[in-house]
Amino acid sequence: MNFIIKLLLTAAAAYLLGMVLPGVHFGGFGTAIWFVIVLGVMNAIVKPVLKLISLPVTIITLGLFLLVINVIVIQLADALTPGNVVDGFLTSLIFAFVLSLLTAGIDMMFGDKKD
Repeated sequence: MNFIIKLLLTAAAAYLLGMVLPGVHFGGFGTAIWFVIVLGVMNAIVKPVLKLISLPVTIITLGLFLLVINVIVIQLADALTPGNVVDGFLTSLIFAFVLSLLTAGIDMMFGDKKD
C-alpha cells in the first residue's frame, strides 16, 4: 500500500512541478503517473549502466557528471512518455533536482517501518 501512495505522491509532485517550472508540461495527472513509472524503471535499469560506463568521467569531474546522467535519464523518460514535455538541459536539471528532493521527503514520510 505504501508503494501506491508513494507513486501517487511522486506523480503529484512531478505534476505540480510541471505547473511551476517553465519548460515542463504534463498532459494531465495520468501522464504524470506514467512518467513517474517510466522514470522509476529508467532509474533502476538505465542509470546504473550509465554510471558504470561513465565512471572515469565521473571520477575526473569529482561526481559532477552524475548530474548529466540524471538529465539523460529525465530526457529518456520524457521521450518514452507521450503527452509530456521537458525542454532542455537546464530545465531537466532543475526538474531532476527538485523532484529528487521531494521524493526524498516522501520516502522519509512513508519509510519502511521495521521494528
